Amino acid sequence: MDVLTELLTTDFRPLDRKAADLYLSAVAQVKPDALALPTPCPDWTLHGLLRHQVSQDQGFAAAVRGDGGRLANWHGGDLGDDPYAAAKASLDLVTEAFASVPLDTGLVLPEIRDGGPFPAALAISFHSVDLVVHAWDVAATIGAPWEPGDELLTASLKVAAIVPTDDRGPGTAFAPVVPPADGTSPKDRLLTLLGRSPSWNR
Repeated sequence: MDVLTELLTTDFRPLDRKAADLYLSAVAQVKPDALALPTPCPDWTLHGLLRHQVSQDQGFAAAVRGDGGRLANWHGGDLGDDPYAAAKASLDLVTEAFASVPLDTGLVLPEIRDGGPFPAALAISFHSVDLVVHAWDVAATIGAPWEPGDELLTASLKVAAIVPTDDRGPGTAFAPVVPPADGTSPKDRLLTLLGRSPSWNR
């Protein structure tokens, strides 16, 4: 079975919940004075990164409602005065939305591509890997540990393997692939596939 077929036939919802827990465990350690720090995502401070993920959660939930085509639904995240509460609320929203959607439902995801919908099974896998890697972005920014666990890491590597590499750079979802060093660990391999340098530091 090829990787794409495997992803299309896998229910990623339990893994997405684990990814949400991983992400929230990193966000819970963010102090107010860290929000202005630079992150591994050059376009975002930590505040911008957290706001981006809230927006993405809301966008995926809108896609489940059949309203994913409106870009405004992907850009309206607000951290308010409690970034952790905002992150948890948006993840609760998208988790509830995913729980009710048949896995073969087409979801429109304009943040990923223009054009036709993605099967929900694949869309949920995209959301999951985004959370896993953004958990690293947050952890790297504040000097916290990042331990996705073997099951989540193995699944995320499969998703990362199908992410296109021909349209990356400023303004896109991921930076170009970073050539891995010899003997790169699976965790570092995931980061390099999605345009992160495992040695990044601020």
